Amino acid sequence: MSSSPPADDTPAARSSGGWISALLFGSFVCILLLPTPSVIGTDGQPLQMSPEAHRLVAVTFLMAGLWLTQAIPLAATSLLPLALFPLLGIQPAKEVSRAFISDILFLFIGGFTIALGLERWKLHRRIALHTIRRAGVRPRQLVLGMMVATAGLSMWISNTATTMMMTPIALALLKTIDEASDEGRSSSLSRQRPSAKMTVPLLLGIAYSASLGGMTTIVGTPTNTIAVGIYHDQLPESPELSVAQWLLLAAPIGAAYIGLVWLILTWRLQGDSRNESQLRGEIDNRLQRLGRITIAEKRMLAVFVTVGLLWVLRRPLKFGDWTMVPGWSSVLETWFELLGRSADAINLAPADKFVSDATVAIAIAVLMFMIPSGTRDDSGRRVPLMNWETASKLPWDIVLLFGGGLALATGFSDSVTGLASWMGQALHGPLQGQPTWLVIAVMCLTMTFLTEVTSNMATVSTVLPSLLVISAKLETDPRLIMIPATLATSCAFMLPIATAPNAIVFGSGRITPGQMARYGFLFNLLGVPLLTAAAIWYIAPILGIPAN
Repeated sequence: MSSSPPADDTPAARSSGGWISALLFGSFVCILLLPTPSVIGTDGQPLQMSPEAHRLVAVTFLMAGLWLTQAIPLAATSLLPLALFPLLGIQPAKEVSRAFISDILFLFIGGFTIALGLERWKLHRRIALHTIRRAGVRPRQLVLGMMVATAGLSMWISNTATTMMMTPIALALLKTIDEASDEGRSSSLSRQRPSAKMTVPLLLGIAYSASLGGMTTIVGTPTNTIAVGIYHDQLPESPELSVAQWLLLAAPIGAAYIGLVWLILTWRLQGDSRNESQLRGEIDNRLQRLGRITIAEKRMLAVFVTVGLLWVLRRPLKFGDWTMVPGWSSVLETWFELLGRSADAINLAPADKFVSDATVAIAIAVLMFMIPSGTRDDSGRRVPLMNWETASKLPWDIVLLFGGGLALATGFSDSVTGLASWMGQALHGPLQGQPTWLVIAVMCLTMTFLTEVTSNMATVSTVLPSLLVISAKLETDPRLIMIPATLATSCAFMLPIATAPNAIVFGSGRITPGQMARYGFLFNLLGVPLLTAAAIWYIAPILGIPAN
């Protein structure tokens, strides 16, 4: 793994960031000075964009440009709505700030705190090594084991952290293959290294499965969290998308995608290995260095399993009209009756609306500061599963990024500027009369390749509000377009800059840009029919949506 200054902290980056920022702010001013645009509406009459929407376009261009170029830190860009929305008359300051205390943000904070607990006690590393050991060490099995371990961890842990943890293990295994094969051979440098054929499948498999695993849960990637937040904010009366429901919808799609990636990456690998014993030894040595599972790890595992079950079982799991598992939130009505409820409270909201996935995440995260780990510090005091030194490692810049994205998306709504409806009118014409599957395919293709060069979080924040309006204009359930389009933003596999996992494995020095681009382009294209077919033949039936 190579070490270099952060991309936005080098002298060249600081120098270029200044003129890029100036250029973007100049363009922002120019957009503000342009005439307010209009389009032909669905009724054939000109539809004028509101002045507030026009100013929001300028802010969106500025934020998207700063997010794309990272001329200033992402978190700093995310704070712009707090200043520009009030100053430009788009939205009052108090209303803008509500996006930065959204329920979705606290779901991320709680979930990431739990993930930090896994990392603190090294439970994530033990889970990964055991998964690989059980999968086997033959070439194809080893790649599959690494991919499954990576995907499983990235469902709950940051894709970046998962890749950072798995890549050194992969590099150590590749080194073991070479060292074992070099024994008894005097001139190994004159021949291709034995690990060469496994290098690309193993490292690209880790990068791609980190992204694909992360897309299967709401908390697995910030993109999903932002998308669900936008969906709930813009369509508050629509059916809820819970953690459990997203898992039910996205996990099989992610598993199928991972299987497809594995088959293509490994189709040239031999089915056996002459170095099985050495590879098993490398994994066993790492497990041995971890030692026996500690009390702290056992308690952290119990916490992890508990929060997973509470998330999955909070609301009923349904397949169409069939309820597979009733949700535990249904007992809240009885609980509230025992506590006593006023008539106003009863009429305020159904009991199960009082609790969300964020409630579970925050409750468990706080309990971790109280649950003893079974260890003591040097002074003999009990050490809890979580301390503030560890929790302070939360990526607060990403939290602000969430808030900025939600604030920007809120500005698109009819209650603020109506920009999303205006854009929906503009885009409605070309898509009018097209079959649903074609609309989904076009959106997935657009989102996949757009996020190769842009932040997937920024893409979702700026594009999704319009997609929700378009789905309404096409009389299509918004979830049928929103879910596959959101999943598509996690399927950028071509460029090292597209995702953090891509950049990490590229930084190992064992992958060339050409290798990543060739495989990535293929997987980008294959994802479009996969997501489209899944939307029509899997997502629609589960949600009870009639696909037209």
